[in-house]
Amino acid sequence: MKVGLTGGIGSGKSAVARLLVEHGALVVDADAVAREVVAPGSAGLAQIADRFGDGVLTARGELDRGALGAIVFADEGARRDLEAITHPLIAARTLELFAAAKPGQVLVHDIPLLVELGREGDYDVVIVVDAPVETRLQRLEEHRGMPREVAEARMRSQASDEQRRAVADVWIDNAGDEDTLRRRVDDVWRTHLQG
Repeated sequence: MKVGLTGGIGSGKSAVARLLVEHGALVVDADAVAREVVAPGSAGLAQIADRFGDGVLTARGELDRGALGAIVFADEGARRDLEAITHPLIAARTLELFAAAKPGQVLVHDIPLLVELGREGDYDVVIVVDAPVETRLQRLEEHRGMPREVAEARMRSQASDEQRRAVADVWIDNAGDEDTLRRRVDDVWRTHLQG
């Protein structure tokens, strides 16, 4: 079974992913894969530097995400060029990681932009993790040190709750504490992910 796991920033999607791993799921984190394919020494980073110049690299030879972001968010063609480099690499690496699954193992793709990318049809089950906006903002400020205005801007750039609800097979409310979340994930595992 292939599961798409998504939710807005600060919703607690990573906590749900960790709990699913405890149940035996194989979780592939789309953000981690995206970072891996542009790591120092990778073909992806070399292609980005060829296309955008050494100004998108730090002094240590790592991707300067801020510098690259300034280019691609201001120029649609540049953004498409970046996606043409990274998307095939991300897709190939994701397939490699999924291929490592044991027979019958539940595969969970932790993909923050599932709704925005229209990927809901790629999964047998779509799980959406949610929490009230104020709770999410507080988590981002306290746990990630993200300024409130930055967190609010990130939330505005993502899919709405209504858009996520429209594709959700399972909706996990993560407004409570860790024990409550654990019980909810246990229930989801029993009722939706075990055949």
